[in-house]
Amino acid sequence: MNTLNSNKTGGYDIEESLGFLLSKCHQRAFQIFREKLSSHNLTPPQFSMLAFLWKKDEQSQIQLGTAMEMDRTTISGIIDRLENQGLVNRAPHPEDRRVFMISLTEAGRRLEHSVSCLSLKANTEIASNLSAQEKESLVILLKKMRGGSQ
Repeated sequence: MNTLNSNKTGGYDIEESLGFLLSKCHQRAFQIFREKLSSHNLTPPQFSMLAFLWKKDEQSQIQLGTAMEMDRTTISGIIDRLENQGLVNRAPHPEDRRVFMISLTEAGRRLEHSVSCLSLKANTEIASNLSAQEKESLVILLKKMRGGSQ
């Protein structure tokens, strides 16, 4: 792929730009996830936090921020909304009261199966134009672009 095209003004073709294409793919994926999760009154970032907690319950707010690659203010807002919905608890760390530990409530645990199924459906829809091999390659390439195999 070459974003330089001699037929275009200035030699640059926005429609071939990785940044532009990734942005458009993100917008489409976010919209699909939002539609799928709306029945549970969840946003994609709230789902992501729950998914990290389903993977490993009781994490510090800092750990979740690092895992989700989000700043403290954004993470705090997501936790506030999940806490207001009764899906997570926030409690001071027993040894360091400056640190808050986030854990799932029973209601948060009960959501795992149904919401994970919605996420799988969203992923299937997002990748509907790709073969299984293309999807696998895309995941590898995106992880590589992101800077590792997280």
